[in-house]
Amino acid sequence: MSDVDPILVSVFARAFKSLTDEMSISLQKTTRSPILCEAKDFVTGLYDASGNMLEQTENLPILSFSLGPVCKYILDYFGDDLHPGDIIFHNDVFSMGNQNNDVAVYKPIFFEDRLVAWSACKGHQADIGGAVAGGYNPNATEVWQEALRIPPVKVYEKGKLRKDVWDLIFANIRFDMVQHDMRAQIGSCVVGERRMVYLLEKYGRECLEKHKEALFASTRKMMEAEIATIPNGRYRGESTVYYDGKNRDKRYKIRVQVIVEDRRITFDYSDTDPQSGAFVNGTFTSSASAAILTFLQMVNSDIPHNQGMVEPIRIIIPQGTILNAAFPAATTYGNHLCPANADAIARALAPIVPERVTAGWNHLLCSLTTGTDPRRNDKFVDICFMGLKGGSGAVRGVDGYDHIGMIDASGGLLDQDYEMFEQQTPHLLVQHEYLCDSAGPGQWRGGLGVETQLDIGSDDTQVVIFGDGDVEPAFGLFGGGSGSLNSIKLRYPDGKEYVPRCLDLVTGVPKGTRYHQFAGGGGGYGNPHSRSSELVAREVQNGIISRETARSAYGVVLKDGSFEVDQAETARLRKGRTREGS
Repeated sequence: MSDVDPILVSVFARAFKSLTDEMSISLQKTTRSPILCEAKDFVTGLYDASGNMLEQTENLPILSFSLGPVCKYILDYFGDDLHPGDIIFHNDVFSMGNQNNDVAVYKPIFFEDRLVAWSACKGHQADIGGAVAGGYNPNATEVWQEALRIPPVKVYEKGKLRKDVWDLIFANIRFDMVQHDMRAQIGSCVVGERRMVYLLEKYGRECLEKHKEALFASTRKMMEAEIATIPNGRYRGESTVYYDGKNRDKRYKIRVQVIVEDRRITFDYSDTDPQSGAFVNGTFTSSASAAILTFLQMVNSDIPHNQGMVEPIRIIIPQGTILNAAFPAATTYGNHLCPANADAIARALAPIVPERVTAGWNHLLCSLTTGTDPRRNDKFVDICFMGLKGGSGAVRGVDGYDHIGMIDASGGLLDQDYEMFEQQTPHLLVQHEYLCDSAGPGQWRGGLGVETQLDIGSDDTQVVIFGDGDVEPAFGLFGGGSGSLNSIKLRYPDGKEYVPRCLDLVTGVPKGTRYHQFAGGGGGYGNPHSRSSELVAREVQNGIISRETARSAYGVVLKDGSFEVDQAETARLRKGRTREGS
């Protein structure tokens, strides 16, 4: 491409990113559900006429690579029956969707009477029908018990609302706010279309096309160069999924073989256990997205996110496994298999690229509350983002990230604003703070978890618990220790206490019930005795670790009544522990 201007390639790359960022801002500012407007549980993207990714803004990592496969499916589904003004909804997990609640909007973009691109966004909706409000039904064994399936369907055709289709969809969804949020998603796609047409008017279709291809090629070379730094070979890792919703003692293994061949990498899950007959299963799209985003933590963060980035990556997940369940399995839990998937990849690659791999991240233990707000006699739904996730794992040279909010393996799902939480739900927040001694010890410690307490503010509240963070703590690497476990406890007004576990569905929770949650920390990296004793002392002073943990885990002794290190006793203790091989 001798007529390609490398500066213009960079201009297009930046323009595409700016465009999806603007779509993201538009969506955040116009949605009503706290899952969207506060937690930013959505992704916005731009795709070419063939459905290849031009750029995306990844507010929730697990959604990051879920739009492209569906875009290609929609192209095959409608063929030539695509027109200016069309708007298409989709959530169907058996046609490349990732989770039922994650509903996507696609808008084909035309220029000079030709399909040239797509703008798209996908967000987690507060409800999507099914047997349980909020979309999580731990008792589900098939998709119809979970949600309304939406295969590709036009809700606008040639610019005209298809009122019959719109009413059919929203007659099956409990909360009116979902209609408003889907309109906000449509608006986000219109913003993307408007900006893309402006680019085409400024530079012309042929100019954009050839520079797009140059951008893909350049990005592909960047990713291939990163892969080439990993020694060729086959590396295996595994992790465990605990409990499927039906069988409390059932265990499932995620097994991945990472195959590095020069400038290509393959993630092969062929040995992963078969799908469950219950609630805990994933889809190909959610599992593949988890693999990609986990690998992205280990490579150059400046690589643009477009089609060229994913071309050197191959993912094999046979249908019928727990990561790619066959129709008509229940799969809503699939996004939450991402942490276990990431653990398997980390264990596979840690011996080969130890400087790039993090210790284990705290796993999810989440509660979704639904009910009627007595202040307004209005329905509410809330995922307690404040308390459901703890700390990230440490990496060589850097401590783990404290209180990561709700994120799956990497990324940026934000915490809730306290005042907005109390406005949008009837609950009263009592406590939310870092949890002492929750981080896995190490030369670089794991990220801290959090402790959260709130008072339930409505009678007959329903609480759904999902995630397996109460079973296995985040693992340490290279001598680092594990983090702490998660837990949730309900203390009813009459004094009775109940400790729900993963995939419990608790109904009839009365007003005044105290909800108390601990979210554990991430795993540590490296021998804790190699951590600076002065840093340990400061962390004791700041309430990050206790004096007892400083001594038992880090071999650091503080003088009585102060935060000054007892150098002689610390040296003796650390030397003794080293001699004992601890």
